[in-house]
Amino acid sequence: MISTQEPQDQFQEDADRTTADEPRRAAVRKALGNYKIARGKTENAFTSWPHARDAAAAIKYEGVNHLDRYLREFEEKFTARGGKVYWASSAAQAREYILRLARERDVKSIVKSKAMTSEEIHLNDALEKDGYHVIESDLGEFIQQLKHEPPYHFVFPCMHLKRDEISALFERELGTAKTDSPEELTMIARRFLRQHYINADMGISGGNFIVAETGMISITENEGNARLTTALPKIHVALVGIEKIVPKLADLALLLPMLATAGTGQQLTCYNSMYGGPRQPGEIDGPEEFHVVLLDNHRTRLLADAEQRDALHCIRCGACLNVCPIFKNIGGHAYGTTYQGPIGSVITPHFRGLQDWKHLSGASSLCGACTEACPVKIDIHHHLLQNRRNAVAEKKVWWERLIWFGFRHLMKRPWAYKMAIRLAPLGQMLHPLVLGTAADPVQPWTKTRDFPEAATQSFHDWWQERKAAGK
Repeated sequence: MISTQEPQDQFQEDADRTTADEPRRAAVRKALGNYKIARGKTENAFTSWPHARDAAAAIKYEGVNHLDRYLREFEEKFTARGGKVYWASSAAQAREYILRLARERDVKSIVKSKAMTSEEIHLNDALEKDGYHVIESDLGEFIQQLKHEPPYHFVFPCMHLKRDEISALFERELGTAKTDSPEELTMIARRFLRQHYINADMGISGGNFIVAETGMISITENEGNARLTTALPKIHVALVGIEKIVPKLADLALLLPMLATAGTGQQLTCYNSMYGGPRQPGEIDGPEEFHVVLLDNHRTRLLADAEQRDALHCIRCGACLNVCPIFKNIGGHAYGTTYQGPIGSVITPHFRGLQDWKHLSGASSLCGACTEACPVKIDIHHHLLQNRRNAVAEKKVWWERLIWFGFRHLMKRPWAYKMAIRLAPLGQMLHPLVLGTAADPVQPWTKTRDFPEAATQSFHDWWQERKAAGK
């Protein structure tokens, strides 16, 4: 059900509800605590994790700052092997291309591996409205699809759910028996999905990296579902953001283990596959057609911002979400957008409109943990500040301008400042008369916490007293 509320109001409502659910918050914090331990052990396996971050950042810098050259190189190499590339400027263009392809090829059933780009453009909704049966094959995404909810986290889609909740969901939706065994729950999903791989006419995937040098798509996964999704159906469509480009195949020797380390704490994910085109003569498996949809959808708007361009370096590892104190408390759904957490708060205003989504950049403690955790050294917490600044510069609020005008003039006049200090205790005495009402000038603060008491004596007066007493 689509909300009619403004994004900021919906965010506040969802955040309030989630923070009140203490058992859920505790479960998420525990899961992310285990991630921190696992990641720490794997980081120590690198000769120098800081130097690895420097090298990874340099690779992404080269790719993003020369997108035009490397994307063209990828297209040339990929199409030479029979693949087809479609350049989608917008979400609507990407959806229409995939829908047109499905209609022209008389597709009946579609299976999907995890692709956050498909969530970004609301592809499932468009396909289902056109009459296509779409199944998510990633276990976490499959569970969220059964719940009719978006992913909670773009690496761990259903991390907020407990075993008994998943068991009850499977019992209700798939007619299976109750179980608290993770292995049995996995096997239930496996048995259900297996036939869908075989029956599907089209497989849709995302892509972790686009390799310009070889004209190939790199997909990283832990379940093997992406391999089935891309190999069994006769048509494979990869929907990939243009920022996923890397110059050389050798770059993956660093980026793949870094993605695993930062994303899940593994040394390497279970399946790392390269896809370079449709089935070639003499090959026994693979799709008959392979289409790559290169998605812009306002990425070039962010590319044009030299100050925040490095946000396009993101490899979607989710590390910034895993260490963010805000995410741990409000959860993924409260953000109301495809990309949650600190990096989502940076890029969503660029993708979906600064004024409608500026509140996400305010939902941060600015502790800098996200920047420290980022394997490609994106300056995330400073970008959050820059979004705040840009939002104010783009659309100034009259009452904020009035407050800062008064503050500036007060601070430039010592006599006025001293008078304000002396009147502060009186103002605090009168404050209870408007406390919590619309007339309360600090109502956003006092709504959830006490306002600090005004000092009965200023530091300046105290210092003068000590000097007069010869202390």
